[in-house]
Amino acid sequence: MRLEWIDDILAVLDSGSLTRAAEKRLLTQSAFTRRVRLIEGSIGATLFDRRRKPVSLMPGVQALEPELRELSARLHKLRHTLKTESDQASQSLSFVCQHALTTTVSPKVVRTLTADDDISVRVRSGNQDECLLQLISKEVDFAIMYAISDGRMQNLENAFEAKTLGADTLIPVCAPAMRRELDGETVPAIIYPPDVFLGQVFSRLIAPRLPDKTRIMAKAETALTLAMLQYAVNEIGVAWLPHSLVATPLAQGQLVSVEEALPAQALTIRMVRLAGPQSEYSEQIWQRLAGQLQSFW
Repeated sequence: MRLEWIDDILAVLDSGSLTRAAEKRLLTQSAFTRRVRLIEGSIGATLFDRRRKPVSLMPGVQALEPELRELSARLHKLRHTLKTESDQASQSLSFVCQHALTTTVSPKVVRTLTADDDISVRVRSGNQDECLLQLISKEVDFAIMYAISDGRMQNLENAFEAKTLGADTLIPVCAPAMRRELDGETVPAIIYPPDVFLGQVFSRLIAPRLPDKTRIMAKAETALTLAMLQYAVNEIGVAWLPHSLVATPLAQGQLVSVEEALPAQALTIRMVRLAGPQSEYSEQIWQRLAGQLQSFW
């Protein structure tokens, strides 16, 4: 039984439904539903009563609430103690990057962290929900993620502290040979799954601004921006990708921007950590990164 699974079960107990539990765990409804199925499949038991609306925990699981809460508290305390002792002994840091930023930003972070100090850096990658969960569970010291002007980070100011590092743009690109195919009303495209951050950016902020009568024809779907980049280079369709990721292919002529025909979307790059008191060492690292990384943009 993993700690995050226990916390997922307790979230359902506290909130009374899967929908509100997903919000509490900072996950989309679909992502939380997948987690629920994974928990039940791994344990080999039915934990949730799907005959009731809203879905709730089985009575036998509810009866275990005191044990689950005690176990969660003990494991969180143990994890924190082990991490603190390890950090003090080896001066190690862990951070997570949103998938789309791992290739472009994490090398700058690692170079900054390791330039002067004898420090070990662990880098993780995940979608935005996973980044926030790793922060909450204190598996990482900070996260680097995209945000938009109406993003949910504005609604979580009490839980997280964020510093803006710079800006990026989600732009439509395609192989040069495909440019002429955009003259019609149907646009062949590589799309993001609707439950990942960039998929939500597309559906909420880009799709409504598509030219009249333009129809997106999905040729492929992937959450991995590096895979999407290769699909675009190989003439599969138009892809909306961060400018920081496609700057080199654009300069080399492997891709062309089609912003004159299709809308783009501004993004903000933020460094995020849990709000609250920090150790002197953590604060020094935070301030150094904020100062040096901002100079890259």
